[in-house]
Amino acid sequence: MTQSIPTDFPATRTAALERLARFVPHAGADYARMRNHDFGAGGHRHVSTLSPYIRHRLLTEAEVLQAVLGRHSPQAAEKFVQEVYWRSYWKGWLEQRPAVWEMYRRGLNAALDQVQTQSGLRQAWADACGGQTGIDAFDHWARELRQTGYLHNHARMWFASIWVFTLRLPWELGADFFLRHLLDGDPASNTLGWRWVAGLQTRGKTYLARPDNIETYTGGRFRPRGLASVALPLDGPEAPRLPLPPAGQMDPALPTILLLHDDDLSPAYLLDHVANPLGTGFLSTVKDRSPLHVAPLPEGFASDAMTDVATRWKDRLGDLSPPRQEVEALALWARETGARQIVTPYAPVGPNALALQALEGLLAPDGIRLVRLRRAFDSAAWPHATHGFFKFKEKIPALLGALKGIGVA
Repeated sequence: MTQSIPTDFPATRTAALERLARFVPHAGADYARMRNHDFGAGGHRHVSTLSPYIRHRLLTEAEVLQAVLGRHSPQAAEKFVQEVYWRSYWKGWLEQRPAVWEMYRRGLNAALDQVQTQSGLRQAWADACGGQTGIDAFDHWARELRQTGYLHNHARMWFASIWVFTLRLPWELGADFFLRHLLDGDPASNTLGWRWVAGLQTRGKTYLARPDNIETYTGGRFRPRGLASVALPLDGPEAPRLPLPPAGQMDPALPTILLLHDDDLSPAYLLDHVANPLGTGFLSTVKDRSPLHVAPLPEGFASDAMTDVATRWKDRLGDLSPPRQEVEALALWARETGARQIVTPYAPVGPNALALQALEGLLAPDGIRLVRLRRAFDSAAWPHATHGFFKFKEKIPALLGALKGIGVA
C-alpha cells in the first residue's frame, strides 16, 4: 500500500458511514433547494460529498438510497435519488457503447501529441491546469481540485464549459485533468459529463458558463469576465450500441480466490457466493486512469480504501495478497494459490475492465476461470440506459421498488 496522505476524505468505510449519517437529514428539501450552490472547499454542506466513497463502493448506491429513503419519501428526496441514479445511468450507457471510451483515449493521445508540438497549446494547457488563466473562478477551481481532490458538481460544469468554449482547449485534456486529480474520478461519469458539456453526448446540446449564473450560485464570490458568449457544439462520430455483456456465473465446486479492485470494495456480495476463498488479491489501476502522472490524492485514496477493506474483512478473505498493478504478477499469484477460479466484482468500462481482460487471457492456458460477478443493482438499472436520462428516469420508481430485494453491502 502507498503511504497515506492527509485529506478531507479519509478512505474508510467508517468515515463514509459517518458522512452519510450527517447528510441523511438534509437529503430532502435542503438538498433540492441548495444543491447547485458552490461555497468552496470547506463549504460543501448542501451536497452529500459521498461521491469518492460511492465511486469506490466503500458505500454502495443501494445502501445510500435505503438510508435516505428511511428518512424521506421518494418525492421529498427526488432530486438526490436522481443524482445517485445518474451515476448508474452513465455507467450503463457507456457499458453499451464501449467505443466511446476508446474514442476518448485516442482523442486524448492525439491532443497530448499536439501539446508536444504546439508551444501555444502547451502553454495554454499548462496555465489551465495550474490555475493561471486570469479567469478568477476557473483558476480557483483548478487549485481547489489539485489541493482537495474534489469539486462541487456545478463547478465541474462551469469549469468544463470554460475549458472548452472560452479557453478553446481540447475537451479530452480537460477530462484527463479531472481523472488525474478527482478522488471520485470515474470513466463513465467523467467522460460522458465532459461530452455533455461539449455537445457530443446529447447532440447539439451544450452547457454555457455564464457570469451571472456563476455569481448567483457562488454566493457572489465570482463574476468572471471574458467568458465565451456562445457555445457551439463540438462534432464527433457516433458509437454503436452493443448488448450488455452477460453477468458471470461461478462454479461453486472449484477452488476459488477473490480479486478486488477500486471499482468495488464492498466484498460482502462476493462472500455470499464464495464463503471460504483460498485468498484475496487486490488489483490497482489508478495509474492507468491517465497516460500522464496521476496525482497523489486519488492514488492514496484508493490505496487506503484497499487497506481498510483488507483490515475489516481479514477474517473472511483467506490469505491476503498486496495490491498489484501488473497483471503478470496477478497471474503468477493466482497460479501459486492453486485456485482454478478467480471471482471478482464486475468492472465497468475503464482501466479495471481492461486489466481483467488481459488477466483472463494470461490465465486461459492454465484453465483458471475469471468470473465477473455483477451486482443486482447494476443488472437492474443498466439495461434501461439506452437513450437519454429522462427516459431512464421513468424507470426509477420501479428500480426503487426493487431495492428491498437487493443487499446493501
